[in-house]
Amino acid sequence: MRSKEVIMPSPELELKKMQLLAKRENRDKKQLEDIYHQRTSGLYLSDMIFGANDGIVTTFAVVAGASGASLSPIVVIILGFANLFGDGLSMGIGNYLGRKSEEAYNKGQREKERFEIQHLRDVEIAETREILQERGFNGHDLDAAMRVITADEDKWIDFMMRDELGIIEEQQGSPLTHGVATFAAFAAAGLVPLLPFLIPGLGSLTLPLSILFTAATLFVSGALRARVYPIPWWRAGMEMLIVGSLAAIAAFTIGKLGEGFVSSIR
Repeated sequence: MRSKEVIMPSPELELKKMQLLAKRENRDKKQLEDIYHQRTSGLYLSDMIFGANDGIVTTFAVVAGASGASLSPIVVIILGFANLFGDGLSMGIGNYLGRKSEEAYNKGQREKERFEIQHLRDVEIAETREILQERGFNGHDLDAAMRVITADEDKWIDFMMRDELGIIEEQQGSPLTHGVATFAAFAAAGLVPLLPFLIPGLGSLTLPLSILFTAATLFVSGALRARVYPIPWWRAGMEMLIVGSLAAIAAFTIGKLGEGFVSSIR
């Protein structure tokens, strides 16, 4: 028996919708393409999803572990906020430095290619010809392609970066913005499990409400992945919810075991 497949909107239907939107809002073809490929929304979305996921999972793991160990609410809040800002800043700075390093690496490779084209031109011509032959060019088509590619130094460098080195230089955005997006998403999502502990008078409802808020936020942050990845939103949400729940259960269990161990040696 064939398994049922999830029916996703066809590219033709989505493109038609974008064309109608562009016509109605008087947008040009470039703007239409950006909307269709979600370049603007997707530029920092992966950072935000990654940050939000890690923020809520790690913070709730701290909350669950502390609650499992029967620590007081004030201790839970202190541990939660320490994780929120310490781990959040670490992730944001790490993402910023990673993006800066990648940017510097790509720039260095581009300068190396420029040097080779200017000083080792025969070698680069031979390499370019070999790449084109591997792509199926030959005869007059090969000669024509060689003339077009080598006529402009910057375009030639672009070709070698992509086809020789495998470096695709698309719009990456600011490394600082990537870092800030990661930290902001981490802090915003990581605050959710702590909210019930900040409200006085909840008593025994504090942890259940924290679990409820966390589960809802996990599902929503996971479902947002469907904006840039070709998967159903409900599946993306459930994946995030399951992963986060497993981490929380593990932390709560360790907290309970730790409480029992400490009690036994007192």
